[in-house]
Amino acid sequence: MQVLLLGGTGAMGISLKDILAKRGDQVYLTSRSDHKDDRNIHYIKGDAHDDAFMTEILKDGYDAIVDFMIYGSGEFEKKASRLLNSTDQYIFTSSSRVYANSKTWITEKSPRLLDVCKDEDYLRTDEYALAKAREENIIIECGKRNWTIIRPYITYNTERIQLGGLEKDIWLRRALGGRSIPLPKDVANCQTTLTYGGDVAAAIAALIRNEKAYGEVFNLTGTEHMIWSDVAKIYLDVIKQTNNFIPEIYMPESSVELYQKAGNGYQIIYDRLYNRVFDNAKLQAACGGNLTFCSIREGLTKCVTEFIEKPRWREDSPRVEAYLNRTFKEGLHMDCFTNKKSLIKYLGWYYIPGVMNTVRKLKCTH
Repeated sequence: MQVLLLGGTGAMGISLKDILAKRGDQVYLTSRSDHKDDRNIHYIKGDAHDDAFMTEILKDGYDAIVDFMIYGSGEFEKKASRLLNSTDQYIFTSSSRVYANSKTWITEKSPRLLDVCKDEDYLRTDEYALAKAREENIIIECGKRNWTIIRPYITYNTERIQLGGLEKDIWLRRALGGRSIPLPKDVANCQTTLTYGGDVAAAIAALIRNEKAYGEVFNLTGTEHMIWSDVAKIYLDVIKQTNNFIPEIYMPESSVELYQKAGNGYQIIYDRLYNRVFDNAKLQAACGGNLTFCSIREGLTKCVTEFIEKPRWREDSPRVEAYLNRTFKEGLHMDCFTNKKSLIKYLGWYYIPGVMNTVRKLKCTH
């Protein structure tokens, strides 16, 4: 079987390619970077947002396409028909962030933000959760049934480890450098669900060419959940074991200012401040009840330990890092910026944040 993974080098795709290759499928992955082919794993260098590139790679068709790309809803509307016509099964990676707040376990029939939210300013955006819901509608209304919509939630591996609304490249780097970890109390007390990327990949593999998956939507998560402060305790345990010290956690009452500085305010308001507890019974039924999910503690401990042993940092956000260092009065700490342009931005946000913010607003209006 020939399977195309669009944007398949992230937390889910990196495991999925190995699962599919091991069972004998010919796996093709798009990537903007150079990679070496490995037996029946084939890399196609190019940008899956580029129409000419997509026309070329889709011309011969595939048995299945798994799409991990992030599109604007307008862009996806133009691409959807071609994708659906180029495969026997199109698996669209949506997100469980599409759901509205819920006081009960979230099923595939739970209300979506797009359908029930009353915030007109938010609804005028194409923010991630809204874009994914609009793209789901495009697929559902296409007149075909050769599609499957999957809704993973927070998926982690050694490269992607989150705490509240921050990636490891901010919170873990700060922790290992002896600086405070920010975790606002309003987020810390909310329930969350984190699922290991390898387990999500195994579930996707089980849905490929699965007759019960056609024309259906699935939550792709485990069912174990815990509050974010307990997630933080797992991280602290690992750091204590590997580095023999316990970082300090800074816990302001409200998350508003921190995450506005981080540029993900809507993600916090319409997701991280909700209790996210999922029902995956439909997924298990479609896959014969054979899916297993490692515990949150086991999975996070493994991934954080492996990352600390061989760290591979991405560039920090200059704006966020400057805000945190000023707020906590922890000094300049320029060592995390290897790129000169980022370093200059960081110094600007650290010393003259008012001027930088004015410049940023002017750019947004032009």
